[in-house]
Amino acid sequence: MTIASLGYRTDLMVRRLAGSLIINRDDHLAIRTPDNPGFYWGNFLLYPQAPGPGQLAQWVDAFQAEFPIAGHVALGIDTTDGQLDVAVELPGLELTPDISTVLTTAAVREPPHVNRDATYRLLTSGDDWEQAVSLRSAVYDDAPTPEHVDFVRRQLDEARVIMATGQARYYGAFVADRLVAQLGVVSDGSGIARFQNVETAAEHRGQGLAGSLVYEAGRAALDRLDIRELVIVADPDESAIRLYQAVGFAPAEHQIQLQRTPPD
Repeated sequence: MTIASLGYRTDLMVRRLAGSLIINRDDHLAIRTPDNPGFYWGNFLLYPQAPGPGQLAQWVDAFQAEFPIAGHVALGIDTTDGQLDVAVELPGLELTPDISTVLTTAAVREPPHVNRDATYRLLTSGDDWEQAVSLRSAVYDDAPTPEHVDFVRRQLDEARVIMATGQARYYGAFVADRLVAQLGVVSDGSGIARFQNVETAAEHRGQGLAGSLVYEAGRAALDRLDIRELVIVADPDESAIRLYQAVGFAPAEHQIQLQRTPPD
């Protein structure tokens, strides 16, 4: 299966570098991340075209056959226009659509609001990575459970493995030695690099940290990693997309994900 979407092409690039299994099932791909089964978009099916009438139910059945003990359902559609003609079928299948914007650039520019108080550098020490676990856990859950922290730790352990191969760099913005923003940049040597998980501590948002960090990491990738194109994916309805555009990214396509989360 040839991947048309730059969003999914770079998603699969990251999955391959992380050691996920990518299995051709004739009419779709099955992506499996055995070390982190609770990672929805590390364990999903990817289809090459939008579904026809009644086809979504077949896809859900195929997911459940592939992942019989999963609590979630995650289905990707390898198109670029963001069009989904069977949206009426989603509620009956308890699927929620997520249509993201894929942005790209071959150069970055300094954002209008630069934070010069922080130090921007690679995550290197064990303490850096422990702070990364704490930061990500808090970004997505005000009171993270031990299970959620374990999930985040698995994600970041995977990031450290990729970084150790030289195919990723994970950066942080530090204020008084405290990690307050972070992101990753991953590339497989193809000339394309994918940004991962741009995250800022709640109490430090609106201070120019994320834009400054994206700029510094993007400049380093273009200067040192032989990268010709940077890719980042954002929710079109959130403020982060304006931040990325201010640094030089421009919308290139749309990415569709369909998801069912486990009941509370």
